Amino acid sequence: MSDARTFEDAVLFHGHRCPGLALGYRAAVIGLEALGADPSGDEEIVAVVENDACGVDGLQVRAGCTFGKGNLVFLDHGKHVYTFYDRRTGRGVRVVSRPEFSTARIDPEFGALRRRVHSGEADEAERAEYDRRLRAVCEAILGLPADDLFTVGPATAPVPPEAQIHASETCEACGESIAAHRVRVVDGRRLCIPCAGR
Repeated sequence: MSDARTFEDAVLFHGHRCPGLALGYRAAVIGLEALGADPSGDEEIVAVVENDACGVDGLQVRAGCTFGKGNLVFLDHGKHVYTFYDRRTGRGVRVVSRPEFSTARIDPEFGALRRRVHSGEADEAERAEYDRRLRAVCEAILGLPADDLFTVGPATAPVPPEAQIHASETCEACGESIAAHRVRVVDGRRLCIPCAGR
């Protein structure tokens, strides 16, 4: 995905167009601009995300940060907050969604139409209108001034450590391979996390 940088690339990656995807994409644009950095070709840019919603996919595509490379860190805080670090400079910025922002500020009728479409109640004309409005809302998010969407400030935590490669072991209960640093010892047996919890 390192060459996929446009919002349309993010739509293809995510599987559909939505306001959340556009917000995550914009968060990455804004974060990288604040750092004065390009998207991560390898692991030089790190993103810490505090939610697991659609926006994270937009961020991955735009910032080049992924779980597999170890430069995407998930904190399950349920907050639309995105922190970006440049490992080369040690700088970090925290991009926080403004609580007063909503799609209703862009299109007051969008939410009701979205509910009709997602519930299956919309007719063909309403679905076409929803698609038109959805595109317009996403385009608006992509074009609004950064300050309308987010506040940007310094990172509040140090740069996360680089990803480590760990040896594998075999769970003594299920026989599946597990990263050694995730092994749990229960009654002298070396177990994966699910088997340790049974």
